[in-house]
Amino acid sequence: MLAASSGQVALCVPRRAPWPLNCRPGPMLAASSGQVALCVPCHAPSPLNRLLLPHPALLLTLCREGNRPAGSRLCCAAAPPPPLADSTVEYPVRRKCSPLLESALLPSGSASTVHEWKAVPDIWRTATEKYADRIAVIDPYHEPRSEWTYKQLEQEILDFSQGMRAIGVAPDEKLALFADNSCRWLVADQGIMATGAINVVRGTRSSDKELFQIYTHSESIALVVDSPQFFNRIAESFISRINARFIVLLWGDKSCIDSKAVKDIPLYDYKDITELGQESRNSLLYSRQQGEQYVFKTITPDDVATLMYTSGTSGTPKGVMLTHQNLLHQIKNLWEVLPAGPGDRFVSMLPPWHAYERAVAYFAFTYGIQQVYTTMKHLKEDLQLYQPHYILSVPLVYETLYSSIHKQICSSSATQKVIALALIKISLLYMEAKKIYEGTLLSNNPIEPSFIVYVVKCLWARLVASFLWPLHNLAKKLVYKKIHSAIGISKAGISGGGSLPMHVDKFFEAIGIKVQNGYGLTETSPVAAARRPSCNVLGTVGHPIKHTDIKVVDIETGEVLPYGSKGIVKIKGPLVMKGYYKNPSATNQALDQEGWFNTGDIGWIAPHHAVGPSRKCGGMLVLEGCAKDTIVLSTGENVEPAEIEEAASRSNLIHQIVDQRRLGAIIVPNSDKVLAEAKRKWIVDENDKLTKDKVMNLLCDELRNWTEHCSFRVVPILIADEPFTIDNGLMTPTMKIRRDKVTAKYRREIEALYK
Repeated sequence: MLAASSGQVALCVPRRAPWPLNCRPGPMLAASSGQVALCVPCHAPSPLNRLLLPHPALLLTLCREGNRPAGSRLCCAAAPPPPLADSTVEYPVRRKCSPLLESALLPSGSASTVHEWKAVPDIWRTATEKYADRIAVIDPYHEPRSEWTYKQLEQEILDFSQGMRAIGVAPDEKLALFADNSCRWLVADQGIMATGAINVVRGTRSSDKELFQIYTHSESIALVVDSPQFFNRIAESFISRINARFIVLLWGDKSCIDSKAVKDIPLYDYKDITELGQESRNSLLYSRQQGEQYVFKTITPDDVATLMYTSGTSGTPKGVMLTHQNLLHQIKNLWEVLPAGPGDRFVSMLPPWHAYERAVAYFAFTYGIQQVYTTMKHLKEDLQLYQPHYILSVPLVYETLYSSIHKQICSSSATQKVIALALIKISLLYMEAKKIYEGTLLSNNPIEPSFIVYVVKCLWARLVASFLWPLHNLAKKLVYKKIHSAIGISKAGISGGGSLPMHVDKFFEAIGIKVQNGYGLTETSPVAAARRPSCNVLGTVGHPIKHTDIKVVDIETGEVLPYGSKGIVKIKGPLVMKGYYKNPSATNQALDQEGWFNTGDIGWIAPHHAVGPSRKCGGMLVLEGCAKDTIVLSTGENVEPAEIEEAASRSNLIHQIVDQRRLGAIIVPNSDKVLAEAKRKWIVDENDKLTKDKVMNLLCDELRNWTEHCSFRVVPILIADEPFTIDNGLMTPTMKIRRDKVTAKYRREIEALYK
């Protein structure tokens, strides 16, 4: 023991101990070789005080005398004076833990005796008990390549969590987690949650401005980043303007970090945190064996687990507060949608802060699946290499796969191309006939069809299907088998985060690859409805998931509309967010007093029919657009741009399209296809060049052809000078077009268009 003045605690720490233990030492006291003695006031401010257990005389004991060699431990050196006999001393509890995952940290008898999840990280204890030696994650594109079992993954999470506590992270503090999809992202996400802190998530493709806005608005106290390259990118415009207690690097070498940007901010890499956590956890467990009890509060389901900022398609992103209960609702109720089993392989390529990717991944891990991390760049080869049972993605990925398959077919010989396209058309007709007698033909007509009429239609549909079946079967052997071997997806592709174009949906159904479309928002954790494997009705987003209520109300009066009528979709249940962070006005606008969340989306619920071609569709939700995107014409008529945009996007010549407020359109042409079409029509000049007028005429003709069945025609059009991308800010990181940004960029051209 060392002498210390009244009200102080003297700590002996190694000279090379990690921050905050070696920061700003107080007056030096005598200490043994290799150690520095610090005098710490009992009321020492954070972050140092966070290392103290409820009694300020006791440091978070990493060792005890005789247990570890000198120079590699912390020792409690002195205690403050005892309190007066008639006084009561209360110390605030500064620690929380995930009750099932970290039951070893709780007093004996207080741990849950049943496998009941109270916090999201609890799932790892259950998963490890069931699937300890199964491979949980494969991360082939980071250095080092990672392949962890469930037991190893749980240990990584435990070590990271305790490492975060050891460097001063306290419950309810916000930590910015700005990184891309990887196994270490998962560990950081769950490790931070397990401390009772709140992670604030975003990816590296977001702009520096957006990241700064999220960091400051969320009041984050520290930064966990993906790599040295990403850190150096944001260093100049970002780091110098924020208050960061420390920085954690998930991948890469600390030596690659711009040291000028870091200045005096403590910097750790992933290994630093996990090693520190392992030491700290071992010492805690040793102290418990010696009879010392430390107070840990348990995380409750109502605690906020994460702050997820919306994609910002229509303005500034809002911070959505999701609780552990919100996310556990998803984990407990998605099996009907996605009946995963041990060993099923998932390919993960969405940004991990995408609510859809995140919730489904949590759920899937509870069933012993294997997750392979990939990127858009490697997706095609990884689908072939790993042959996944499931893939989770946004509609854009399925559109890309659809285009890639069609491109492959069109590049084959003329005979093969004609045969393949003909067989695909036959399969499409076969599927349409099947829907009639299977009862999955979608209709919004509330009147049930005549039984006699239905019987006639059913018999005719069966006759057509029986005639087409041999050709459809031939197509499976000649064409579809090759597609399946190239992309895997043997059980289902799960689509969410946007509208899945009907022609893409029908194509995958025809070739025998099941794509289940789902619906939800960040504010609903996110999955609110989804198509089931046993009743995968195209054109819908399926039934609500368990313990979720959905209704459609009149946009003006708010009255509940009957099935089949179009209105605003509202959602209620344990999946609905706690609110928008520091934005009560937006929260009150989105949530009514009864807890119904206004999605702002337009849709209808399919009527129930006892008989008829729609008898299995009753209660399914159908979406038709977003209220804020509705175009109101001068005649007073309302137009949903989604219908026109989807129809136009089927053209090979049109890469992207955005309808404008007076039914004009901004089009990003597919340059290669436009040039090829122009050559076919002999309208290029002698240098194989196209004038802008000829491109305009080609696109107008194409738009007219593909939208002739739509309720409204689109004129005039504006040709965009560059594609809408994440990098130029015209798409969100979740791959949705930012209409407001596109409109602002082309404001002058749009005004000139209507003069």
